Amino acid sequence: MGNGSSIEPCKTVYLDINGKEEKIVFSRQSSSRDIHELIAQASGVSRNAAISLRDKTGAHVSLSPTMPANSPSNPYKVISRDQPSQEIDHDAFHAVLTHVAEQLNRVFKMEELKNDLTHRLNMLEKKMELEGLKAVEIEKCKNEISYIKDQLWNAQKKYVDFNRLRPVCLGNASDRLYNSLCDDRKIRLKRDILTYPKYTLSKETVDYLKQPTFDIWHWEPNEMLSLLEHMYHEVGLVQEFNINPITLKRWLLCVQENYRNNPFHNFRHCFCVSQMMYGMIHLAKLWERMSREDLGILLTAAVCHDLDHPGYNNTYQINARTELAIRYNDISPLENHHCAVAFQILSNPETNIFANIDKDTFKRIRAGMTMLILATDMARHGEIMESFKEKLNAGFDFHSKEHTDTLKMMLIKCCDISNEVRPMEVSEPWVDCLLEEYFNQSDREKMEGLPVAPFMDRDKVTKPTAQIGFIKFVLIPMFRDCCEGFSSV
Repeated sequence: MGNGSSIEPCKTVYLDINGKEEKIVFSRQSSSRDIHELIAQASGVSRNAAISLRDKTGAHVSLSPTMPANSPSNPYKVISRDQPSQEIDHDAFHAVLTHVAEQLNRVFKMEELKNDLTHRLNMLEKKMELEGLKAVEIEKCKNEISYIKDQLWNAQKKYVDFNRLRPVCLGNASDRLYNSLCDDRKIRLKRDILTYPKYTLSKETVDYLKQPTFDIWHWEPNEMLSLLEHMYHEVGLVQEFNINPITLKRWLLCVQENYRNNPFHNFRHCFCVSQMMYGMIHLAKLWERMSREDLGILLTAAVCHDLDHPGYNNTYQINARTELAIRYNDISPLENHHCAVAFQILSNPETNIFANIDKDTFKRIRAGMTMLILATDMARHGEIMESFKEKLNAGFDFHSKEHTDTLKMMLIKCCDISNEVRPMEVSEPWVDCLLEEYFNQSDREKMEGLPVAPFMDRDKVTKPTAQIGFIKFVLIPMFRDCCEGFSSV
């Protein structure tokens, strides 16, 4: 797991499989999937079976290389279940298929209309531009263009409203028009905390979690929730804000449910950024220089910083004139949306981790989180870097709110783009995820006749060219300046 030569090469774990004692031996470099398959083989079930481990207290144990060691007298009980075959209700299945087919048909008709209108609009505008039409003809073209734009807008509006009223999973088809969560709707928890397993974290895992070298790819979604929960307890935020532990679990579940399944901007990215923030808090011993309230703002902003990210950046939102771009007047539309969703979740009493603090404290937390999440808009990168350099040149002062606010913005920016400061085996997969999201956007922009950034174009960009400039001109200078801020005191 990258903790050096002090770690033994193999680990032995003892199991109780239906009352029969078994043991497995695996390398510390094994993946969770490798361990899952070992246990499946020992249990005599298929490799695709659902498997869980419980210790003698009944707590779940994560299937990872860092699971706590045990002994033959304290084996982990194996609970396995092959996926059962189920009888299909053919009438119900046919009804669902019919319903989906009707909706798909309507979606495709809307898309065909949109494509036809867009083509007609482009042809007319090109004709006006290239042929130098007479004044009367120009006026006729303008009237027709105006009519087509109205038709296009009405078709798009009808499509979006239809999707809001009757949501259905349509894969790529449903993604052709941007459909965001409505900001004036409270976001409700979909799962109950009873479905949120309790995991026992070994000391090895707890120590490893504080390191920038932490491998975020070894953990399943529920395990990431448990690790985030541990961070709030360990940093002292549960005590500082008098957080109800059950509410903390509900809040984390609701946050997880409001990250979309994008190639890059997903819940694992949220966990990655939050873990790096947690690591920086310990690496720099920030509790010696900042209040627990500030640490809470830093960690909570990291958890919430990309909530409901649609997978298409601000440039696309603005050029495509999406609902978010219109709502936020082209000013950091995504970051404003992330903030709005974060505080919708916190407005629900079931998921409000700040329910037990006074109004003034909540006001400061809200302002601080908003400041940090908005700072993650890379359009503001130069502005924030310049402001921080000015403060470094003047002599950084941890007693100045203006100075510490700028440092906090630098910290969340560093965490947000921190993949390349991790070991190669951790950072490399993120490059593929990011390029996949970039290519999805550029393909869509080409289809919709929008400008395409060269660094997103699959026909122009390569992995090396995508990374070299970013690392050289963005990542290294930012981390260097951030380190200088800490070393100056």
